[in-house]
Amino acid sequence: MARMEPIPLEQMTPAQKEMYDNIMSGPRGRIAGPMIPWFRSPELGDLSQKVGAFLRFSSCLPDRITEFTILLVSRRWTAQIEWWAHHPLALKAGLDPAIADAIEARERPHFVNRDEEVVYDLAMELMDNHRVSDGTYQAALDELGEQGLVELIGVLGYYNYVAMVLNCFEILPDGELPLKP
Repeated sequence: MARMEPIPLEQMTPAQKEMYDNIMSGPRGRIAGPMIPWFRSPELGDLSQKVGAFLRFSSCLPDRITEFTILLVSRRWTAQIEWWAHHPLALKAGLDPAIADAIEARERPHFVNRDEEVVYDLAMELMDNHRVSDGTYQAALDELGEQGLVELIGVLGYYNYVAMVLNCFEILPDGELPLKP
């Protein structure tokens, strides 16, 4: 059970109702995951969910790359519900299941697509070293362009934030957990 329960609609403050309306009228159309604790700070929550909606539904990055990046982050944090929600989306977006399996096993995947390899290298280097070498930066810039690189860093940062919220508030999927610790 999560450490925080959803707030019933009839008990929401006006700011919480505004956040609720924004989520329900947006591309997600449902309350899930980190949104439950975010309702306790509706201004932060609404801004956060809008950033997430942009990164998932309006970014210049292909869905395959966005979902791949989310899997990298969710595995890094062992964010169970994040993996549970995004693993099928990554496969549907065209990510090779063998790549998802390697990420789950914490192994470097074998890459066929250059963009996936470049994203993997940048994401892992940044999460491991807290910076990126000139060579990795240039490879990512060449592959993704300036806007794509900025939005990739947005996906990495946002989903690290989401994973922290999910793990802190113990928001888990029902049933068996998909990731081994």
